[in-house]
Amino acid sequence: MTQHVCRWRDGNRIALLENGEAFFPAVFNAIAKAQQHIILETFIWFEDNIGWQLRDALLNAAQRGVHVECLLDGYGSPPFSEDFVNPMTAAGIVLRYYDPRPLRFGMRTNIFRRMHRKIVVVDRCIAFIGGINYSAEHMTSFGPQAKQDYAVRLEGPIVDDIFHYSRATLAARDTVRRWWGQNSETLSYQATAPGETQALFVWRDNDSHRDDIERHYLRMLATAKREVIIANAYFFPGYRILHAMRNAARRGVAVRLITQGEPDMPIVKVGARLLYRYLLRAGVSIYEYQQRPLHGKVAVMDDSWATVGSSNLDPLSLSLNLEANVIVHDRAFNQTLHSHLETLIQVDCQQIDETKLPPRRWWNIGSSVLAFHFLRHFPAMVGWLPAHTPRLKQVPLPARPQIEAGDRRETPEM
Repeated sequence: MTQHVCRWRDGNRIALLENGEAFFPAVFNAIAKAQQHIILETFIWFEDNIGWQLRDALLNAAQRGVHVECLLDGYGSPPFSEDFVNPMTAAGIVLRYYDPRPLRFGMRTNIFRRMHRKIVVVDRCIAFIGGINYSAEHMTSFGPQAKQDYAVRLEGPIVDDIFHYSRATLAARDTVRRWWGQNSETLSYQATAPGETQALFVWRDNDSHRDDIERHYLRMLATAKREVIIANAYFFPGYRILHAMRNAARRGVAVRLITQGEPDMPIVKVGARLLYRYLLRAGVSIYEYQQRPLHGKVAVMDDSWATVGSSNLDPLSLSLNLEANVIVHDRAFNQTLHSHLETLIQVDCQQIDETKLPPRRWWNIGSSVLAFHFLRHFPAMVGWLPAHTPRLKQVPLPARPQIEAGDRRETPEM
């Protein structure tokens, strides 16, 4: 795959989109106005009412001559029905699955190394990045299990970086994980003029960019002067991020962490709570979101730094999955996201202190120690594991209907 270099881009227009109510209309409107090219990558695309709206929007674009390419994860997105997919491929939409695997005893086996990115690029003019998938559960009308999440709409030079990256990944016949080594690239961490709508596209892969997103979090925590808010759905990071959060709090930075209080998977809350005491005793404030499952992966620091994307702070996102985030240096955007997170904390969260945690017993002390050291060494352990080579598989064009022998008709002679 072509090597890419992270660069800060000036002069972008960046808008925060909260939940499906803001995200889906913005994406569908951009698709409706597309003239040349659409690239869409997502972890989940369900065949529900949101999925059908996306399908129809892309189909309409393809039928008016727009070139459409989609990449879905083979674990997160189940196979589509023929009625759903055949009109798309017949219209020329290129539909690929990342690492599709057959079911074993009714279960999907490709649990690790998922294509977890959520990216849309339209005509190299507009891009979307965030954590929102294409399913009805991202609409608040879905009910108690509706997910709280964020994405961004981008215009400007940053869009071209996202376009070239996505085109390169789609053009690759496979996505090789070079477990025998990697090429390092130097990342630029500092924006030259914070507050000037600067944006940086960063991603995580299993080749030369294994820890790029994590390194930006670490740098942010190391340079924070006043305040950090991290809202992360699946919080189970390695030692480096935990240590950086603790160090920031100890030097006087107001570090606040928002996690799931009503998780979609109970193990998420259990895992995060194993780490709470370590952070609380350093002065980190922890809040659990109580309204419904939190699915966001966002953070703000001081007055101008912010990030929105697909990367959780857990072993899958930090060590295995393919992820994408955008980092923004802009005071107005920082204040917008900060206001949203402040509202979550004040209205919808419960603050956690040690009195709300299970009493310390020898068995949960032991499990906490084991979990802590597992997290500390997990990325290194993953690097030693042998791995298959995930591949992109294109959905073929629909076959022409076969005529049964009994249904054959004599062709009249002309």
